[in-house]
Amino acid sequence: MATKVRGVKGATTTKGTSARDVLDATEELLLKLIQVNSIEQDDVASVQFSTSPDLIAEFPAVAARERLGWNDVPLMCNHEMARPGALTRCIRILILWNTNKVQNEIMHLYLHDAAKLRPDLSNSNT
Repeated sequence: MATKVRGVKGATTTKGTSARDVLDATEELLLKLIQVNSIEQDDVASVQFSTSPDLIAEFPAVAARERLGWNDVPLMCNHEMARPGALTRCIRILILWNTNKVQNEIMHLYLHDAAKLRPDLSNSNT
């Protein structure tokens, strides 16, 4: 089977809006995505992070660099749209990963209040 680039998606919410809140929530989600999918750093093509507009204290990518040591992985941060009624204190992650797994073998995770975004994937991920 040929290696393909697959997307691994996840989202979580923070306890607050401080830099530590952002880093702790990002680290928790990244570690769980890595664990459930058996992701090796060398196979990661890039990671995109987004935050709800209320999270401005720190870039989520800092958690990947400083806490996981992902210094050679291209990382990018941005904000989600400020749509009325959208989930607040939310961090989303999209890992682009080189793998032999087929699409339906990828585990996506939605933790804490972000479980509301994908209840079909969140029943055991809170």
